[in-house]
Amino acid sequence: MKKKVLTLLLVLGALFAVGGIAACSTPADVVSNNISNDADNFKINRRIVFYNGITNQYMLVIEGLCSLGNDRTAEEISITCMVGQDTYKKHFLGLSDNVTYFVEQIEASKADKYHYKVTFNPGTIVPDVVVP
Repeated sequence: MKKKVLTLLLVLGALFAVGGIAACSTPADVVSNNISNDADNFKINRRIVFYNGITNQYMLVIEGLCSLGNDRTAEEISITCMVGQDTYKKHFLGLSDNVTYFVEQIEASKADKYHYKVTFNPGTIVPDVVVP
């Protein structure tokens, strides 16, 4: 029981902290955050182009509902794309001093500057319960 109350208090505290941060943000910050959040939840169509600065040629183009990650090193980027219902592909690409990339949002998205969103992964809040 105490554990549930403590967890509830921690979640409420985090929500108030996020609300306080949102109150200090500009409308552009809120919209930018909401678009990034939607892209990371595979709701935004993107085009990611890798470009070689020495040869002046495109090396690779990835299009779709893709999320960028860079959790490994500064010389590598990971891109995860949704390719079907509960189906994903993940790519790792190396970066160097002559290889760069840019990300284009292909379509406009609706983002409300008056609505700040926080999306929790349900699996991190509610543990998996196995019923025999």
